[in-house]
Amino acid sequence: MKSYMQNLGRSLQLPVAVLPAAALLVGIANYWLSFGPNAIATFLLQGGLAILGQLPILFAVGVALGMSEGKDGAAAFAGLVAFEVPVNVLKPENIAAFTGVKVTAVDPAFSQITNVFIGIIAGLIAAALFNRFHSVKLPMALSFFSGKRAVPIMAAFVMMIVSAILFVVWPPVYNVLVAFGESIVKLGAVGAGLYGFFNRLLIPTGLHQALNSVFWFDVAGINDIGKFLASQGPKGVTGMFQAGFFPVMMFGLPAGAFAIYKNARPERKKEVGSLMLAGAFASFFTGVTEPLEFSFMFVAWPLYVIHAVFTGISLAFAAFMHWTAGFAFSAGLVDFVLSFKNPIANMPYMLIIQGLVMAVIYYFGFDFAIKKFNIMTPGREELPADDGKAAPAVVTDANDDKYTVQAKRIYAALGGSDNLNVVDNCTTRLRLKLTDTGNIDKAAIKATGVPGINVLDKNNLQIIVGTEVQFVADALSQLKEANTPVSAIEPSAAPAPAVAKSSATEAGVEVEFHSVANGHYLELDQLSDPTFAQKMLGDGFAIDPTDGNIVSPVDGEVTTVFPTKHAIGFKTAGGLEVLLHMGLDTVELKGAGFDVQVADGDKVKHGQLVAKVDLESIKAAGKQTPMIVIITNMDAVGLLKYNAVKDPITDDAKVLTATTK
Repeated sequence: MKSYMQNLGRSLQLPVAVLPAAALLVGIANYWLSFGPNAIATFLLQGGLAILGQLPILFAVGVALGMSEGKDGAAAFAGLVAFEVPVNVLKPENIAAFTGVKVTAVDPAFSQITNVFIGIIAGLIAAALFNRFHSVKLPMALSFFSGKRAVPIMAAFVMMIVSAILFVVWPPVYNVLVAFGESIVKLGAVGAGLYGFFNRLLIPTGLHQALNSVFWFDVAGINDIGKFLASQGPKGVTGMFQAGFFPVMMFGLPAGAFAIYKNARPERKKEVGSLMLAGAFASFFTGVTEPLEFSFMFVAWPLYVIHAVFTGISLAFAAFMHWTAGFAFSAGLVDFVLSFKNPIANMPYMLIIQGLVMAVIYYFGFDFAIKKFNIMTPGREELPADDGKAAPAVVTDANDDKYTVQAKRIYAALGGSDNLNVVDNCTTRLRLKLTDTGNIDKAAIKATGVPGINVLDKNNLQIIVGTEVQFVADALSQLKEANTPVSAIEPSAAPAPAVAKSSATEAGVEVEFHSVANGHYLELDQLSDPTFAQKMLGDGFAIDPTDGNIVSPVDGEVTTVFPTKHAIGFKTAGGLEVLLHMGLDTVELKGAGFDVQVADGDKVKHGQLVAKVDLESIKAAGKQTPMIVIITNMDAVGLLKYNAVKDPITDDAKVLTATTK
């Protein structure tokens, strides 16, 4: 569920990303119109409002595209179909025809059936249908409708069923939403404060999007963003569910970030300062707060609750004073400047004064809470080196190589054989089953030099090591099988071993990287696996293939064909180390579906066939099939230049050029 909500959050960013265009058009038009009537300004204004008027469709298409495997256009088309069915079937005039009543007697809920909420539901259903049925093959007589063509057709039929359900449930759901919204609106400034508090508090769950849709869009008739940009409603009231965010995002959160930096340990101030500065700038300039909020949301959750309270106070005060400004994207400097020329904005400059006050509140509030309650904000964690207890390791001898030393340190940090139950690995990571992941020492594991840790649940842990993970896994298995007692582990004076760096490279060598298959180009952050999406192993790209012929991405030498056949390692001229990882979690297939055409030591050229992959059998096993290309020794890369690629991409297309340093 957590992964699903994260994917939904990312998908919602696609339709949201178009809002700045509307804001720019409306902002320029309002500025121009402030000097008097102007045909060009009116033209621009209508262009901006046209985007805002189509938000439900944009959400339907954007969510369907973002939630589908491979981010396929067929899913987006299905999202459009899925949206059009209920909003047209359930029009008031059609409801009147179904029920035999006059249009004026139809429940007013159906006049609001075209809304962002229905758009999101349509997008989710379309994406689910695409992911499940886009590769289904129908009998020969119906083969034209197989695969992706079947998805919009199925979406139409499914949404007819959904329309029938909505016919019954939409009026009470709508009435509840309206009642909730009206109850908050009737509370005036207090209601705005409650909304601001819950808006921040729900961000970790992703449910803030549902809350926002009630107040910002036309789900319950409030439509605060739409009305503000269209200059509709009472001045000093329209925008009350937006204005209070400006003092928080432009001033409060950056000041809170400074407090976190000031309370970091001296030896970690540089590291924390970079993190806080980047997050504070994003928050101030664009209103994008996730980089900052997620830096302390989970590791220092009490501070996040305080942040939610401060946000509620800010919205309540701005609403009480009737200071209003609005945004089309978020409450950053860009939208703040644009809102100045909106005629419905009321004393927006006073939000700067409020922002300066909020900066003081955030700084001293965060600083007091961090010190008083010893909150472990970034940079305050007690690392092993800080208390004189170095990362533990079994006493080593001359025969221990770096992998054994690293395995011993990890073994100690896991709690030994009492907590470690199963040792497994894939191409790049340790896959461990533990008695309780809550008993591990994350700081000690990170101190061994691993790129990252993924705690999946109470019993499952993944430690990202890199392509040499097998050696660490073997050493860890030996420690487990020998039931090496933790009591035999002593602090080691030696520094924690770093992840193996690249071997000698030749500087200034340009290496071209090509597509590995015919298919669709994917950015790494589009992948559902955080190890690849967060680039823990290195940078690169992925291809969602349309056929199973997989070719080499580079000219070079095959260095490794993994035993499970789902990954191949290459080394290029200049010394770049490249990993071709075929599918996600396909190590569990233990070679089934993969026919590797090369062996260790083979010389290859880009475009040369290296594997034949049975995509259908992999999908039938419940696995995803993106072909991922990663440069695993990024420390050897001086320049990485991506080319503009056409989609769908062919297996000979040049994707990027890497230059060694």
